[in-house]
Amino acid sequence: MWLLIAFIAVPLIEIALFIQVGGAIGLWPTLLIVLITAVMGTYLVRTQGAMALGQLRNSFSDMRDPTEPLVHGAMILFAGALLLTPGFFTDAVGFSLLVPGVRSAAFRAIRARVNIQTFETPGGPSSHGRAPASHRDDVIDAEYHEIDPNNPGPKGNSGWTKD
Repeated sequence: MWLLIAFIAVPLIEIALFIQVGGAIGLWPTLLIVLITAVMGTYLVRTQGAMALGQLRNSFSDMRDPTEPLVHGAMILFAGALLLTPGFFTDAVGFSLLVPGVRSAAFRAIRARVNIQTFETPGGPSSHGRAPASHRDDVIDAEYHEIDPNNPGPKGNSGWTKD
């Protein structure tokens, strides 16, 4: 239901703002402002997107939770889409999403409403590497004997050999 309201309200807001701003400053300055915000937004999205990608890589290499860098990257991507959409309202929302403090506040608000599940792999970041093989639960100690392929021994002694 909220999505339907947004799809109806946003274009109406944009049309009203275009009429108001265009009436106040004229057609060409209005179009120039829309073009400048699209170019500035593209530049800012590229630089902030590269920083968000670097933070995501660092979280993977440090074995930290990548949730926050992923959400920041998604918000930057959404901001880019809003900034490329002609309009003053979408530009205002897009530029606000490029401010790290606004993204952090939005992330906290989203995190409060969403139940996030986490998991930890055996020998994860808290153990600083894998445990020795003798102390791991997934290792089975066993003895073995090498079998000569030319002289495999008597047949039929186990269920693993063909008669």
